[in-house]
Amino acid sequence: MTTAPRARELGLTGCHTCGLVCAIEHAQCPRCGSHLHPRKPDSLARSWAFLIAALILYIPSNVLPVMYTSMLGRGEASTILHGVVEFWKSGSWDIALLIFIASVAVPSTKFLVLATLLVSARRQSSWARLQRARLYRFIELIGYWSMLDVVVVALVCALVQFHLLGTAEPRAGIVFFGLVVVLTMFAAMSFDPRLIWDGDEE
Repeated sequence: MTTAPRARELGLTGCHTCGLVCAIEHAQCPRCGSHLHPRKPDSLARSWAFLIAALILYIPSNVLPVMYTSMLGRGEASTILHGVVEFWKSGSWDIALLIFIASVAVPSTKFLVLATLLVSARRQSSWARLQRARLYRFIELIGYWSMLDVVVVALVCALVQFHLLGTAEPRAGIVFFGLVVVLTMFAAMSFDPRLIWDGDEE
């Protein structure tokens, strides 16, 4: 089965900044002046660095409290999972499910998928290339919704402040979680999806 020639085989590459298709021999993009590279420089190394840093920070983001609430003189610090359990027990299963998806399911999925993409790209594996490319697009898509937990904490704090007898304050855990979200987004942005197709001799 004949396949369409690749850009690299035609001596072409795309600018990482503006997307203009240029000849590989050009050192700079004629449109925006950015340096041209057939692949993102040190893509795998930078993606691994961001991913490992996110994994390390994910531990304190779940262990440390993300919010402190005080009602009628009674204060309590809550971690992410504690908040999920409390919302579920109070009957707010929809909020509990939202927090669980945004804070546990989505980050875990991103860690697993990014690690799979990085390992397979490093080995230049031909396994499920099309599916891996789709997984990368999926990771890009859900990355924009990863801050839902931070938004929920902000909204809860704002709502509690309306009650004169209650206060709510964010805690260190939410800072670590925000850093995890940012680092995983950087890891996905640093990964060059074209590496998925490298090494295909078919």
